[in-house]
Amino acid sequence: MAPNLDSFGRDRALYQEHAKRRIAEREARRTRRRQAREQTGKMADHLEGLSSDDEETSTDITNFNLEKDRISKESGKVFEDVLESFCSIDCIKSQFEAWRSKYYMSYKDAYIGLCLPKLFNPLIRLQLLTWTPLEAKCRDFENMLWFESLLFYGCEEREQERDDVDIALLPTIVEKVVLPKLTVIAENMWDPFSTTQTSRMVGITLKLINGYPSVVNAENKNTQVYLKALLLRMRRTLDDDVFMPLYPKNVLENKNSGPYLFFQRQFWSSVKLLGNFLQWYGIFSNKTLQELSIDGLLNRYILMAFQNSEYGDDSIKKAQNVINCFPKQWFMNLKGERTISQLENFCRYLVHLADTIYRNSIGCSDVEKRNARENIKQIVKLLAGVHALDHAMSVAAEHNVKELKSLLEGKST
Repeated sequence: MAPNLDSFGRDRALYQEHAKRRIAEREARRTRRRQAREQTGKMADHLEGLSSDDEETSTDITNFNLEKDRISKESGKVFEDVLESFCSIDCIKSQFEAWRSKYYMSYKDAYIGLCLPKLFNPLIRLQLLTWTPLEAKCRDFENMLWFESLLFYGCEEREQERDDVDIALLPTIVEKVVLPKLTVIAENMWDPFSTTQTSRMVGITLKLINGYPSVVNAENKNTQVYLKALLLRMRRTLDDDVFMPLYPKNVLENKNSGPYLFFQRQFWSSVKLLGNFLQWYGIFSNKTLQELSIDGLLNRYILMAFQNSEYGDDSIKKAQNVINCFPKQWFMNLKGERTISQLENFCRYLVHLADTIYRNSIGCSDVEKRNARENIKQIVKLLAGVHALDHAMSVAAEHNVKELKSLLEGKST
């Protein structure tokens, strides 16, 4: 009997079985960690959705490493029938260095400097075959053999000409080989939900921007393709992978129930994704990041979850964690009393939260009223932290918060 294949050519039964096994592994890890936290008394500090449990399973890692080892062994056969003079970077380089040294004008007239990046391309790609900056122990490409071999190419004692294209050999290779490699990784391997992977992708991107500004810049075509791949991956995550369940509030009253735990996990995973998106501050424009993180994630999903959260300490804690994700530079040079326009809905929610906390405290004990008043002060501070001074002063006036000045002065602490 022929296997039932899905649209990607995978056996449906095998794929579903693999998916079930992954879910079982993930839930087992969560259970073990939850039991460990209960024994050590750290349950209150843990936030479902922020851990790495939703990232790679041990099965995925094992399968990936096995396949990687297989590819590494197979790659060793690529040039097995080629003489070393034609498949060794050092051998090829030495021949061109001799030409350049002895017959420089002939070398220059033959435009060898323009040909070298293409000549070395397949050899370098082979060395980079299993290279991925997403891994913890990934080797810096600048410490690889091909880089060290070509580092001083063309830097002999004779005075170099200003138009000597060999000076740009390594930057050109970074542009033509490393950037396309990163583009494929961004499209097919990088998981925006993974804080670790995102930090590493941001790190390698900043390394290229700072180390190779002549080629890794906004005008460069390969750089544009790479950045576009990153943005498309983030947008695909928003459209396909983010889900916020909507439950009646009475369903969430039992904090040990499945719906409550699932709701919390989805909320905090969305906050985690928000922080991951905003790690790209300084690489993408503020307009692009605000469109992705605020319009696409905060206003579309996270605010919806706030409506189902308890009006009190829980909501304030969540709002604080959301605000902690925002780059402080967004609010430093704002003029007037208003924050950036995209955060207006979030600020209105905080104002509504303060009003609801006050109304719920009416008729309660003095202790509960004091707690409500402290929560309202905290909301004023949160509003001031995103430069929503108009809303902060409105809430302070409405609820007679006399410590407004000290709260505003402490907004950045």
